[in-house]
Parts: sequence; C-alpha cells; structure tokens
Amino acid sequence: MGNCNCFTNSKQAMAEIAPYDLIKSTTAVHLYGDPATSSTLYIHFALLYKTRALQFTPTNDPQPVVQIGSETISGTREMMFRFIDVKLPRPPLAVLVEEGGGETAALVVKMAVLQHRSVVWHLERMVRWSEDLVTRGGRRNGDPAMGSERMEVKKFQKSYSQLLEVMVEHAQMEERVVFPLLETAERGLCKAANEEHGRDLPIMNGIKEDIKSIVVLDTGSHDYREALRNLSSRLRSLLEHSKEHFQEEERDVLPLMEAMELSKEQQLRVLEQCFDVMQGTHSHLFSSFIHGLLPREAMQYLDLIISCKEEKLVAPMLLRIIQ
Repeated sequence: MGNCNCFTNSKQAMAEIAPYDLIKSTTAVHLYGDPATSSTLYIHFALLYKTRALQFTPTNDPQPVVQIGSETISGTREMMFRFIDVKLPRPPLAVLVEEGGGETAALVVKMAVLQHRSVVWHLERMVRWSEDLVTRGGRRNGDPAMGSERMEVKKFQKSYSQLLEVMVEHAQMEERVVFPLLETAERGLCKAANEEHGRDLPIMNGIKEDIKSIVVLDTGSHDYREALRNLSSRLRSLLEHSKEHFQEEERDVLPLMEAMELSKEQQLRVLEQCFDVMQGTHSHLFSSFIHGLLPREAMQYLDLIISCKEEKLVAPMLLRIIQ
C-alpha cells in the first residue's frame, strides 16, 4: 500500500469537491499495522480525513499502532479514535454510542438516513456541475483534468450513471427488505412510499437519456445550450423532490422500525440483507458513495457494515477506498 499523503486532487473543480476535500492539517502521523486486516484498514481510512501527511508502514501485527509526535496508541477502535480526535480535532470522527436497546433498533434507520445524505450530496453536486456547464455554454472550464467540453460531458454522464445505480439500489433495498418487514406489522403501511418509488424511476431514467442525447450534440450549438438548460432544470427538480421524499420517509416510515421490537440478532440479519441488496453500492461504487458523507458519517456507515459483515468482506472494501 505504501505511503499515502491525502485523498484529494488539487485540480478538482468546485462541482467535484467532496466533504473531506478541505483537510488542512499537515501534522505528521505514522500508522503501523497489517495491511490485510480490516482493523488496520479502518484506522488508515479514518486518518486520511485527518492529515495530508500520513505515513504507513506495513507490519505483521494485526493490531494497528498510531504515532503522532512522540506519542503512540494501540487498542480498541474507540480508544484510538479518542486519541486521534484529541491530537487532531478537525474533523471529529468519534461517534457517541447510544446506551440500551435503542442502539440496535435504530441500525437500519441509521443506514437508510446515511444513504439519503450521500445521495442528496451527490445530487447537489450534479446540479452545481450542470449549472456550471450552462453558464459556460460550450466553453471549457480551464481544468486540464476535465479535458474538452465533450469529454467533460462524458464525465458528467458517468457520474450521473453511478449515482443512478446507487439510487435504484437504495430503492430496491427498501422495497425488498425494509418495507416488507414493516408490512408484516401493518398491511398498507408503506403503500405511499412504494408508489413514490414507482413515479421516481422514469424521471431518473429520463435524465439519463437526456444526458446521452447531449453527448452527441455540437457543443457550440443552440440546441446544445438549450439541452443543458433543460437538463439543469430537471436535475434541480429531482434534487428537491428527493429531499422531500427522504424527509417524509425519515419522519413517517423509518421510525416505525423502532416499534418492531426486533432482537439484536434480528436487527443485524435485516441490516445484512439490506447491504446484500446494494451490491454495486458496496463494491465498485463504494468509494464514490462514501465521498458524499461527512467524515463522522462515513465512519458511522463503516461501523454498520463491520457490525454485520465478515472480516474477509470488509477488508477488500476498505482497501478499495484507500487505494
């Protein structure tokens, strides 16, 4: 894995900036540990949010060790997070663990809410990007990494296709796991949410087709500029509708999971089923998905995955992000 200095690309356009991209600290941090274990990879990932001067030395010790200045720490994740947050307070990573049975009852709700936040961030990013394209009206943005105008639109197309896959998998997860579980308690409880999903898919696919049409247009033409304006408007409408839909779910539907009174084992099985439905999101799209979360939220999401997945499945996922 070698040494790693940071996550970011200094040439990123504003539309590309993720929540972790404003890391300023250059404090030297040294991490030692086995690069094949999820415990080391987990701490490695967390430290990428903290400093641009992270050095990693592989060892055969499955227990990671962090050195900041003359002080070192090894132990549980909680102990190491407290130490890291004291030494490097921004951004905070430690998550306060709830006491009592409410913690497990809320696992699926926490997962869904974090997915909502990532989707909203990515939609907001796509809206900003589309508005920037409209403003330039066929002119390059001056960033060599984006290439020509047509190349940039193709990058835009790829980003939206990835977001669409996450959104579709999220809806399928709710329809196949969460909603049926709630329906066992009261039939018809999730009818409105299911109907909303049915209306959303044609809109999301329609935007994908719009982008496909824009890719082949002459970037200097009136039709190209008009198509960009229409696309930007449709994306903004999708963003506002998605925000409203997510707020309704979080207010009216997801809290009902609390009333199911599932045991810890049942909750973890449900959580695992949810993750299993979202295969793309948690494999080739995971790095993109996690970028839409604030550092503390990203660590929360990883904690949820670790709580119900085997070591051999978690380690490759973390390694994919770090690399």
